[in-house]
Amino acid sequence: MAFFVTVFPHDPDRFLILRAGHYHYKRRVPADVEGLDERGTHVRRSLKTGDLAVARARRDAMEAADDAFWLSLLSEDNRQTAKHRYDAAVKRARALGYAYRHVDELAAGPRETYLRRVEALNDYSGRSSEDALLGQIARPKVSIREALTVYFDEITPHELTGKSDAQRAQWRKIPQRAVNNFVEINGDIAMVDITREHALKQWKLWSQRIAPKAGEGVPTHTASSGNRDVGAMRVFYREYFKHLGEMDRKNPFEGLSFKERSKALRTRRPPFPVEWITSKLLAPGAFESLNAEARGIILAIIETGGRPSEICNLDGNTIFLDGTVPYISVEPRVDPDDPREIKTGSSVRLIPLVGVALAVFKKHPNGFPLYRNKEMTLSATLNKHLKVNGLKPTPQHKVYSLRHSFEDRMKAGGFDTELRMMLMGHAIDRPNYGSGGGLEWRHEALKRIALPFDPSIV
Repeated sequence: MAFFVTVFPHDPDRFLILRAGHYHYKRRVPADVEGLDERGTHVRRSLKTGDLAVARARRDAMEAADDAFWLSLLSEDNRQTAKHRYDAAVKRARALGYAYRHVDELAAGPRETYLRRVEALNDYSGRSSEDALLGQIARPKVSIREALTVYFDEITPHELTGKSDAQRAQWRKIPQRAVNNFVEINGDIAMVDITREHALKQWKLWSQRIAPKAGEGVPTHTASSGNRDVGAMRVFYREYFKHLGEMDRKNPFEGLSFKERSKALRTRRPPFPVEWITSKLLAPGAFESLNAEARGIILAIIETGGRPSEICNLDGNTIFLDGTVPYISVEPRVDPDDPREIKTGSSVRLIPLVGVALAVFKKHPNGFPLYRNKEMTLSATLNKHLKVNGLKPTPQHKVYSLRHSFEDRMKAGGFDTELRMMLMGHAIDRPNYGSGGGLEWRHEALKRIALPFDPSIV
């Protein structure tokens, strides 16, 4: 593959010639494509301006267009050739001051628009200009995997702003898995070739997993999993074609979903009974084989109800031990070099520290750097420890069950609904007035339900 490198790449006035008060773009055609470019050995074009800044901007557009055009002439792969030719035509049209429109679109539009472009060819001769202005190059077909790269790199970066690297990787897993499932069934076909039949194949795959026919096995997944997968394809398809300007393109994944059970019927992670927590989890030696940070995190969850991902990402800026009420602040991390997003706006909250949680943060006033941005590793470590050491009442219990236990303990302690929701980070369906009762009030309430513990376990 050839590279069209300028002899003086940092020269701000490269390829510019001033003649009779107007700047011109003049550039030698690379030897590799000299016989393929109908313009001869040199490209010459008036930039129609005497303003140097304007000339430089137009030169940059011409330079990029020529680079793309020459690359298209050299490409050996048919698919890549089509892509390079299309990209070159788009860039050339922009360089000449026009938006690229395919010939079919121009033919369907106002006749005056087409005639203006034909007249413009008097100033911009050559096959490449004709292709660009009259839309002679069809948009190449893009496979679904190629489109997913565009989706990640060009369409969705704004959705990842504020997320940590781990959160970004987790976010990408959903559309990536959906595309992998689609390709396994249908192949890596072009985006424009996807039909309702292809979408239905993916829907039927999940239907079999969620509700297999009699004699064809047992359910292996929930309706929620199927909706997440098919829904990811629906969003991906819609946003990809919106990116191309096709706002009204019919979506083959539209309307394909599975009915989920009501929240009341869904399987809820069972809470640890209070007696189990005090006799098993807070017993000396229960977490002795865990490293100090993992041990501190699971103990802190017991008395804060925090999500494991929230607790492991606390640091010295969000742990407050010196005031009248010691507390932690669950909030986004806005450091541009190390950002982290919080699950929802209602998850941002202050949690007073009592009991074993206060002892943990006195020992770890700067948080848990070993598990910073490593919530998946943390969960795997803690759940394995609970299982191997017989610290689960049932196989369904997980470390996250401690969060449900905290909520149940608040109910038993007589906490009103809004206080429970504030401490859990759940959304309250009413306007937010006042300060939410203040830290002192929350602190006094939590002290009433704090569990006894042996300081040696920390």
